[in-house]
Amino acid sequence: MNKEKENLTIRVDSGTIIKTIIIALLFVALYIIKDMVLIILVAIVIASAIEPATLWFQKKLHIPRLLGVIIIYLLVFIFTFGILYFFVPLVLNETIDVILRIPEIAKSFGSDLTSGQFLKSGSALGNLSKTISLQSVLLQLQTLVSNLSGSVVSIFSKVFGGLLSFILIIVISFYLSVQEKGIHNFLRIVTPYKNEKYVIGLWDRSQKKIGRWMQGQLILAVIVGILVFLGLTVLGVKNALLLAILAATFEIIPLFGPVLSSIPAIAIAFVDGGITLSLMVIGLYVIIQQFENHLIYPLVVKKVVGVPPLIVIIALVIGAKLAGFIGILLSVPIAAILMEYANDLDERKKRLYEKMCSEVIDDSKK
Repeated sequence: MNKEKENLTIRVDSGTIIKTIIIALLFVALYIIKDMVLIILVAIVIASAIEPATLWFQKKLHIPRLLGVIIIYLLVFIFTFGILYFFVPLVLNETIDVILRIPEIAKSFGSDLTSGQFLKSGSALGNLSKTISLQSVLLQLQTLVSNLSGSVVSIFSKVFGGLLSFILIIVISFYLSVQEKGIHNFLRIVTPYKNEKYVIGLWDRSQKKIGRWMQGQLILAVIVGILVFLGLTVLGVKNALLLAILAATFEIIPLFGPVLSSIPAIAIAFVDGGITLSLMVIGLYVIIQQFENHLIYPLVVKKVVGVPPLIVIIALVIGAKLAGFIGILLSVPIAAILMEYANDLDERKKRLYEKMCSEVIDDSKK
C-alpha cells in the first residue's frame, strides 16, 4: 500500500506536462509579442471608453452605430488637435515665464525672509541660476512650442510607440467600437469556454468602475481648476492658467495634492504682491479646499467613486515604470479589474466559509 501511495505521489500525468509546456510557451509568446498585446489592450480601453457615448447616440439621437462612432472619433480628434494647437502652447509659454522667474522668486524669498543670507556665495538660493541651466531649459521649451503646433500626428505616434502602433490602436479600437458587443466577442475568442461568462461579467463590472472613477475625477478636476483660475485672475496673480491646470492635475493625489499645487501660486504671489497677496492666495486655496471637502466631494465624487485614490497612484507609478505612457493608460483599468477579481475571491471565501459552517451545524443537529 505504501509503495502504491508513493507511486501515486510521484507520478506525473502526460496531460499535466503538456499543459505546463503550453503555458510556458504562451508566456514566452506573450513576452515576444508584448508590444502587440499592449496595442490590443489600449484599443480595448479606448473602445470601452467611447461605448457609453455610442449608446447615447443610438438611443437618444437614433443615429446608426457606425455613424455615431465616426462622429465620436472626429470630435475627439478635433478636440485633441485644438488643445495641442491652441491650448498647450499657452501653457508652455506660461511655464517658460515661471522658469525665467525662478531666480527672482529665489531672490525675493532670500532677501525678504533671511535678509540676504541665502544669497551669499555658495548658498543654495544664490547659486540656483548656476545649478539650473535656465537658458537650456528655455531653449528646449521654446523648440517644443514651435514644433508642437505643426506635428500633432508625430506627437501621437511618439507617445504611442511609433506611427504603426498608433495606427493599429486607432484601427482596432474603431473595429471593436463599430461592432455590436465587439469587446464581448473578442473576449469570447481569447477566453476558454467554461470561463467566458465570468470573464465578460468581470470586464463589465470593471468597466463601470473605471467609468465612475473617470467621471468623478474629471468633474472634480474641472471644478477645482476653474475655481482656482477665476480666483487667481480676480486677485491679479500671474500665470493663473498654468496654476489652475496644476491644481486640477494634483487633484489625483489625495490629501497632499491641494497643498502641493498651492505652493507655486503662493510663491508667485509673494514675489508680485508681497505678504498681503500671498496671504490672500492662501485664503483662496483654503476656501476652495473647504468648498471641495464639504460640497463637491460629498455630492459628486462619493457617488461615482470607483477606484480608491491610493490604488490609482500606485497603479499609475507602476504603469509608467513598466510601459511608459501606454502603461499609464492601462494602469487604472488593470487595477480596477484586479480589484474586482479580488472582491470575487473574497466573496467565494465567504460563501465557502458559510457553507462549511452550515454543514457543521447540520452535522451537530444530527
